[in-house]
This record gives sequence, structure tokens and C-alpha cells, in this order.
Amino acid sequence: MSDFPLFELSEEHQAIREAVRAVCDAKVAPYAAAVDEEVRYPQEAADALLAADFHAPHVPEEYGGAGADALATCLVIEEVARACVSSSLIPAVNKLGSLPVMLAGSEELKKRYLSKLAAGEGGFSYCLSEPDAGSDAGGMKTRAVRDGDDWVLNGVKRWITNAEVSEYYTVMAVTDAEKGTRGGITAFVVEKSDEGVSFGAKEKKLGIKGSPTREVYLDNVRIPADRMIGEEGEGFSIAMRTLDHTRVTIAAQAVGVAQGALDYALGYAKERRQFGKPISSFQGMEFLLADMGMKVEAARQLTYAAAGRSERGDDDLTFFGASAKCFASDVAMEVTTNAVQVLGGYGYTSDYPVERMMRDAKITQIYEGTNQVQRIVMARQLLAGVQSEL
Repeated sequence: MSDFPLFELSEEHQAIREAVRAVCDAKVAPYAAAVDEEVRYPQEAADALLAADFHAPHVPEEYGGAGADALATCLVIEEVARACVSSSLIPAVNKLGSLPVMLAGSEELKKRYLSKLAAGEGGFSYCLSEPDAGSDAGGMKTRAVRDGDDWVLNGVKRWITNAEVSEYYTVMAVTDAEKGTRGGITAFVVEKSDEGVSFGAKEKKLGIKGSPTREVYLDNVRIPADRMIGEEGEGFSIAMRTLDHTRVTIAAQAVGVAQGALDYALGYAKERRQFGKPISSFQGMEFLLADMGMKVEAARQLTYAAAGRSERGDDDLTFFGASAKCFASDVAMEVTTNAVQVLGGYGYTSDYPVERMMRDAKITQIYEGTNQVQRIVMARQLLAGVQSEL
């Protein structure tokens, strides 16, 4: 049996949840609607999260970070997403972008970049996808060519979260086309200030409008060889190992937005009166709310179980990361849609937050691997016999 808390949070984890919720209630939630409507970066949230050391809680203490474990990091992301999904992408993407450095970077690379991230000197984004390489990440065309003591990168990365806002980028590039994903892709740290780095226009998205998504252009970007993450040819393996861990954070994000929608729907159902009584007293509504609550809690428990495996690096993390992300995001889409239904016509208007939550929830079924890909991953893990019992 594991000693990692799966079914009851420790006092420390409960305190983290309460602290993050207090910050979000005061300095994130009040701006969520404006951030969405104005399609602007949630600077108020960014400032508040940085001040509370919640902007990149996963960074180890030895590099100046909070040293939060995988579950604590999930709690931060869950609580921020409950208030504003766009804002939750600050801690989520900072982990996604910097985790390759944590997993495979040299000690010098860790000290240089994790310390800067912890100090708030710049966020970290992740550059894997390309215009013709989405689910098939191995089809990337970005190239890195060795030139003396440097590497020169050329290519285009697409769907890059917080692009241009972030100062640092983990970039996957082909270094040996003949080897493909088995030794032909290498990971690098690219800085926003590097000559030849530029950005496309912000994507016009259905949701998470406060989190800028842009293309990143690499035009003869010359970087020193010591910015390579791990060894040459390890990039694809590093990318996949990273996603095993960070899919758990997307699950936490999905749980958060689902909980936010459920909270609002419950309050509304108790106050809204029709036929002389609260709509919460009608059995049809009770059943709807019950299903919403049941599924949110099931998603939460699966997410926390996956967080435990992420912290320990268990052999079945790949299965649990994929299943938590897939299940929680499907639940988020269902629960936020049902929250709109609870509010009826009001839920369909931007005067109430549930329509924003529904739009924001959709992306959790798509990014960091579509849920169709997650089901492929889970099936292969099951067939290989790597899933273990709780």
C-alpha cells in the first residue's frame, strides 16, 4: 500500500487549498469575466500568484521554488481553474515548459532556468506541436543543426500557450531525420530574447481567451550547445515523459472548472424559484445536480491518485495520467454544459459565468493529447499489463 494520501488530504495539503482559494477569491475571480471579454492576459492573477509563490509551485526549494509535490501543484491549478481557467494556465504551463529541464537537464541548466522561473523572472512555455504535427508529434519539421559550439534552429511551432508572455521555451527539434522519434529529436531551451525568435498573431479561440496562444517562429536561432536538454536524440522521450506528468495537471484544471460550474449551479438552483418553489426542489433538477457532483468527485479522486503516481514516478503513471486527463476533461465538459442547463436562458448569456466555464472546459479534452489519443494510450498500457491496482 502507498503512504501517499489518495482519499484524504493531509493538513498541509488542505492548508494549501485554503490559501490558494483565498487568493483566487480576492484577486483572480473578480477579473475572470473581464479577462475573457477583453481577451487579455490575466495580469492581476499573474501578479497575485507570483506574490503568493503559486505561479510555479513545482520548482524545487534548492532552486528557490516552493517545492510543492505533485498533489500540491494539482491543488493550486484546480483552485485557480475553479475561478479562472485562463489564469490556471500560468502554473500549469510553467510546469509543462520547465519539467523537461527538471527531468533531464544538466545541473547548470537547472540552476540557470529553474531559479529564474521561481523568482518570477519569466514564464516557461512548451513547444512541441507544429502546423503539420499535432497528435503525430513525431512528424515535426523544425530542425536544429550543429554549428561548432552552437545549434541553429529553424521552424514553426503552433498552439504555444502563453507564447510571447513567457521568457523561456522548451523546443523540440529534429537533429537526425533518419532516426525519427527513436533518437532523431532533441530538446533545447530557447529564450524570447534570442535573435531570430518571433511570434504570430494571437489565435482567436472559443475559450481560455485570457491565455495567449500563438505560433513561435524560429529563423536561424543560434543558441549555445549547453542549452540542450539531456542528450542529443533524447527529445521525444523527454517530451513523452513530460506529458505523462503534466496530463495530471490538465486533469486538475478540468476538475477545477467543473467544480466552479457546480458551485454556481447549486447556488442558483437554491435561489431561483419557479411554480412557487426553488427549482432545486424538483426531482429532475436534483438528479441532474447529483450526477454532476458524483462525477466531479470521481474525477477528483482519479486525479489525486494520478498525482500520487506522478510524485513517485510509478510504472503505471502513463495509464493513470492519460485516464485522469481523459475522464476529468470529459466530466468537465459534461458538468459545465449541465450548469448552463440549470440556469436555462440565463446560463446562455455572458452575464453569468457558466457559459465561459463551458467554453473554457472544451480545451481540456483537446490539448496535451486529445482524448481519443488518451484512449489509445490507455488501451496500449492495459494490453501491455502495466496497470496496477490502487
